[in-house]
Parts: sequence; structure tokens; C-alpha cells
Amino acid sequence: MNNSDLYQQLAGRLASRSPREIQQPDLAEAGVLVAITDEDEPRLLLTRRASHLSTHQGEVAFPGGKRDPEDESIIATALREAEEEVALRPGDVRVIGVMDQVVSRFGYLVTPVLALIPPGLEFDANEAELDAVFCTPISLFQQPPSSYFEHQQVKIPSFDYQEFHIWGLTAMMITEMMNHLWDADIEYRI
Repeated sequence: MNNSDLYQQLAGRLASRSPREIQQPDLAEAGVLVAITDEDEPRLLLTRRASHLSTHQGEVAFPGGKRDPEDESIIATALREAEEEVALRPGDVRVIGVMDQVVSRFGYLVTPVLALIPPGLEFDANEAELDAVFCTPISLFQQPPSSYFEHQQVKIPSFDYQEFHIWGLTAMMITEMMNHLWDADIEYRI
């Protein structure tokens, strides 16, 4: 696809469906930035959480985090967190919209914010939070998953890229994005 069409394609597909909104006002909110490079072979921005953190250590995740009281919206949260974690300037981000909300195992209502970023940006991992920042080709997620995590009624795919294992909530959000916006047919149950 021509990269000038990527924004229009994703915006059109996102607008054609209502994102899942979870009505649980007692949950703390978090926003993550699902940033895709605007190029012929798009790539997805991901991070690996630092091994010294008390939670999510070593896990692959999107830039993002808990909504602060001063954040005017969940989109503002995702943009602020991306700047804090990987030095992605909000001016380099073209927000498309929000995707389906999910609830994390730690009780956060997580809203993924879909956006495009220019290719070739330099990222600077905040070492207090991250061990790595990397971009993986979207085409990776158009292939069969590396494996599945299954427990009772849940079935979530996992993906491997270089030394990174993409699983859990991040893999779930990627799977839903790929199925709804990229015509993938990745099996999952939540």
C-alpha cells in the first residue's frame, strides 16, 4: 500500500466500527500508544520493560501508562507516556483514534491509541523504565503466531521477533488491531 494512503485506510477502518468500551468506572485508566511508521513496509513501535521494575519486568509493551489527573484525555496520557518513555515528541505523532479497551491483570482499564509516526525517528529509552525500544514489521503479525497461551476459555497468541517475545495484553491488542484493521485472521478468545 502507498504510505500516503495508510492514514486514510486505517482511519476509515477504525471509523467503520465502534471500539469496545468497558464500563467499569472503579478501574484506574491507562493509555498506550500503538504507533505505526508511515511507510510502504510499516513497523510497530514496541518497548521492553526494565528487568528491575516491580511489575511487568522484561515484558514487551507499547509505550504508555497510568492516566495522571492533569491529563485532559486518555490520548494525552498515551502521548505524554510515549514522550517520557522513548522521547517520542507529540508533534511527531498523527493520532488516528482509539481502539478496543481491555482490562489488564493488574486491574487497569487500558485504551490503545492508534497513531502514525514518521519512519526513521530516533528513540531514547528511559532506562528507569525500559531495557529496549524497537520497531517490528507489521508483516510479522500477518504470519501465524509463534505459539498460544491457553487457560480455561482464554486463548491469546504470542509472537517472536529477534530476541523479543510478544505475549499477553500487548499481543492481544496487536491481534485485535490486525484482525479489525489489516484483514488478518488470527485466532483468539478472551
